Amino acid sequence: MVAFEHPHPRSEPPPMAHLELPFFNDGHRAMAPSLAAWAGEQRVDEADDRAACKDWVQRLGSGGWLRYCVAAAHGGALPALDSRSLVVLRETLAYHSPLADFAFAMQGLGSGALSLAGTPEQQARYLPAVASGEKITAFALSEPDAGSDVAAMATSAQQRASGWTLNGSKTWISNGDLADFYIVFAKTQPDSGARGISAFVVDAPCAGLDSSAHIHVMAPHPLATLVFKDCALAADALVGPLHGGFKLAMQTLDIFRASVAAAALGMARRAFAEAVSHAKQRRMFGQTLADFQLTQARIGEMSALIEAAAMLTYRAAWMRDCSTTQGAGTPAYTAAAASAKLTATENAQRVIDMALQMFGGRGVQVGQVVEHLYRDIRSLRIYEGASEVQLLILGKHALKA
Repeated sequence: MVAFEHPHPRSEPPPMAHLELPFFNDGHRAMAPSLAAWAGEQRVDEADDRAACKDWVQRLGSGGWLRYCVAAAHGGALPALDSRSLVVLRETLAYHSPLADFAFAMQGLGSGALSLAGTPEQQARYLPAVASGEKITAFALSEPDAGSDVAAMATSAQQRASGWTLNGSKTWISNGDLADFYIVFAKTQPDSGARGISAFVVDAPCAGLDSSAHIHVMAPHPLATLVFKDCALAADALVGPLHGGFKLAMQTLDIFRASVAAAALGMARRAFAEAVSHAKQRRMFGQTLADFQLTQARIGEMSALIEAAAMLTYRAAWMRDCSTTQGAGTPAYTAAAASAKLTATENAQRVIDMALQMFGGRGVQVGQVVEHLYRDIRSLRIYEGASEVQLLILGKHALKA
């Protein structure tokens, strides 16, 4: 299957009116239309998800868009990671191609720990290559028995005279068997729960690492299980402080959680645009589908769901970037990001389902935009903190207030 623009060309660009909101500045407002124009010109064959992701990373790198994944000191576009830029980028990319959004997001998520806590040597070795698209990266946290319960991970890293030895497995790893390096989280104090986790950078290929077990899902993405068997790492593979991996993982996820909401928002906006266009053109019983009051009510509901999600998404990104009292790492920001991620992904699922229903039988035809979106949106309610986890975060925050 190819990117949405090719089998289903659209002349209308994604909506931009929301950029006039005070959450954004002139830099964000200038970036979005440039990215939308660039994305609309790309021609990527997505029939092979792994080949397509490599293609997208190269294109995003040469186009300069991956520079927003790292700081200016390492070849990035801005002095520091900017959540609002990530939101604008992911919403716009997801509108055109969820796989393009995936490729972009993984470059940021996979390198986030290095941006936050890497040594100068680590940052110089990896981050410029991430920004240029020369290296593909991945974030290896989940395990077969440790998904939402990160502290239950069993992968271990034992310190040796020459460095570290990794043993265990990771699963549901995006860019698995595709990445040039992985950020891997492992227990360095087995009996200390979350306080005994450390982060390591692992180059691929690497002796003792088997990434050949690919995972096939309903919306094709490059996923794999990683198995470590006496995988030897140098002493300088440790990222951040010893036993500080859990905090580092949560800080990394916090940066990108609002951008997950933005990806869902981009998919919802595309489904909405497809539904509106279809309603105006589809004729039945002597009038267009748009002439029916039930259609008008459904489109109104879709619009309200999108706008509610948008406000929470932009607010969360703004809080991380701009607020001096509720910024990154504070309970208020964590709750705002959880609200955005929960609402945007759940609302997008509803909007896309409504859009598919409006297309009738055509909606479930393979190759239709809404059919593709219907499969793509589902995983966003699970990864980087399932909806149920976001509810727990919000509930605990409210009870502490």
